[in-house]
Amino acid sequence: MTVSAVVDGLPDPGRTLVMGVVNVTPDSFSDGGEWLEPEAAVRHGLELVAEGADLVDVGGESTRPGAGRPSQHEELRRVLPVVGALAAAGAVVSVDTMRAEVARQAVEAGARLVNDVSGGQADPAMMPLVAELGVPYVCMHWRGHAAGMQRRAVYGDVVAEVAAELRRQAERAVRAGIAPERLVLDPGFGFAKTGEHNWTLLARLQRLDLGFPLLAGVSRKAFLGHLLAGPDGAPRPARERDDASLALTTVLAGLGIWGVRTHTVRPHRDAVAVVQRLLDVR
Repeated sequence: MTVSAVVDGLPDPGRTLVMGVVNVTPDSFSDGGEWLEPEAAVRHGLELVAEGADLVDVGGESTRPGAGRPSQHEELRRVLPVVGALAAAGAVVSVDTMRAEVARQAVEAGARLVNDVSGGQADPAMMPLVAELGVPYVCMHWRGHAAGMQRRAVYGDVVAEVAAELRRQAERAVRAGIAPERLVLDPGFGFAKTGEHNWTLLARLQRLDLGFPLLAGVSRKAFLGHLLAGPDGAPRPARERDDASLALTTVLAGLGIWGVRTHTVRPHRDAVAVVQRLLDVR
């Protein structure tokens, strides 16, 4: 992996990019309900930009394990005003959605990237639409919707199987007409994976280098909470996992990952700056 990877149509700062999260949902695992109202979500997105976010990822559907799906109408109601306002303010906006119609309307409202956690599997119209729109696309490893995905967390060799499944998804994206230079892959940490699976994938991340930039979303995830469990065995709460999330960003930036998706931005930008300065003098 190398931070020299460039995605056509997105910023190219010559370092690991930091994507800030704006969850416009009532039930996300970390901050559900906090940014549900459009005004609050826009304000939060602008705060992330001010802290140095290269991209702001706006999502209206929680994908935490066990979550139900909102209707398409409700997802559109949640995300479109936020995408439009942030784009109008000059932010580089990503829309986090599995629905082609949501992606279409979000791009029309100003989104410049489609972040599809299903990797085109939840909506067969998604990949052809993204090809038609000509915007960059994040294709994540996925084995099913949130309500039942953890039942599919069964692997013989998690690294080999995730790599093979991601490769097939990338090949589908290219066959659908998505330009390779606009394609980003995401291993899907926490999606149909146990904590041990996540740690194994992180330790062997370079085996997932399939010739495309990689995005990692590990911020505040449950496997960090279990690692940092208290004496009673209770996982550390999501908001108290930021230091551990920052440690992973530091490691990932050192490996040359293209981007990290985080709930807080400034400390991650600081960590990336330190890592990049060291890489520059090697």
